[in-house]
Amino acid sequence: MGCGVVLGDTWAGPLDDGLEYREGSIASKELLKSSSGAVTAFAIDAGQGVGESSQPFDAMIHVLEGALTVTVDGKEHAVAAGQAVLIPALRPHALSATERCKIVLTMLRAS
Repeated sequence: MGCGVVLGDTWAGPLDDGLEYREGSIASKELLKSSSGAVTAFAIDAGQGVGESSQPFDAMIHVLEGALTVTVDGKEHAVAAGQAVLIPALRPHALSATERCKIVLTMLRAS
């Protein structure tokens, strides 16, 4: 399984199973989605990123491999494999892959 899991299902396996890099692009795979949040894996090619935005979710980005820069409230955070960054809800944030990386983004609706 591993893709599009709903609460109540059981799944075990690599978080990036079947997720491949696309040259000059960002690929994604939804791992879990519910009314309270989502977990999505991304493969981000070097130099690619996501422009500044803010969401009504608390978020955690966990880097599986590679490295990226995550900017939160104008402050840059270098995040490498095995590390994570927490982003509080409604805070402006952006990210840029300093090298090819795979990440897991967990978003939980803020209360």
